[in-house]
Amino acid sequence: MKKKPENEIARYAQKAYNNHEFLNSPDARTVRVLCEFIEPGSRFRKFHVYNTICFFGSARAQTPHVARHAFDVAEQLNAESPSPENALQLERARYGIRLARYYQDAMDLSKRLCEWSMAIDKPQRRFHICSGGGPGIMEAANRGASLAGAPSIGLNISLPFEQKPNPYQTPELALEFHYFFVRKFWFVYLSKALVAFPGGFGTFDELFELLTLVQTKKAGKTVPVVLYGAEFWNEVMNFEALKKWGVINPADLGLFHVCDDVECAFQFLTEHLAQ
Repeated sequence: MKKKPENEIARYAQKAYNNHEFLNSPDARTVRVLCEFIEPGSRFRKFHVYNTICFFGSARAQTPHVARHAFDVAEQLNAESPSPENALQLERARYGIRLARYYQDAMDLSKRLCEWSMAIDKPQRRFHICSGGGPGIMEAANRGASLAGAPSIGLNISLPFEQKPNPYQTPELALEFHYFFVRKFWFVYLSKALVAFPGGFGTFDELFELLTLVQTKKAGKTVPVVLYGAEFWNEVMNFEALKKWGVINPADLGLFHVCDDVECAFQFLTEHLAQ
């Protein structure tokens, strides 16, 4: 029998936890899931993160300055070359300005909550801002914490678009997930409050999952939920219709509180979190 080259044997005779081909294979999916489940907890304990306030909202929200510039460009283009496409772009830019208000408000609310939290005597009772780590409202939440001089969390996820990590999350607390369901666990597990700003499918997904967990008492805790932006939520959701059709109980409408300004949200959240 021909003797095998030592380097070929060494290629296969390796410890399983160093075998990258195996670790990235379908057979090791459970191992990868466990890593995403265990490693964040280890990191949170290391940096003394015990309680979070989660901010959800659109990745497409821009700063007021950027949104205004986009509107001016779209307006000029439509004036010079009127067309259905340019008119649609102008209308989207007009809504972009309305959405930009929530970027500013998310940043201001995050900053105020961090300043309030840092004044709490016991470190284990303090709260960390937690976002999805991406742009838009997520960036605004991390940015507000940064302005307050507080660390904040980014639960990033690998996506083909709209998920470039924002530069305001604390590097040591910036995590990257592959599995949505594990990321959702970490959103909920340490969460003591949630603020949902205007957003799309992802925002609705996270919001209704948490509401369901609280409604069914699977969360094991009461989590104050703020729906921020009455004009948005009243237009896109008809909660009263859910009650009328009998698919939720009337008491379920008390699972969230609608706010339209930073002061309202700050007072509601701090009142509940201080208990």
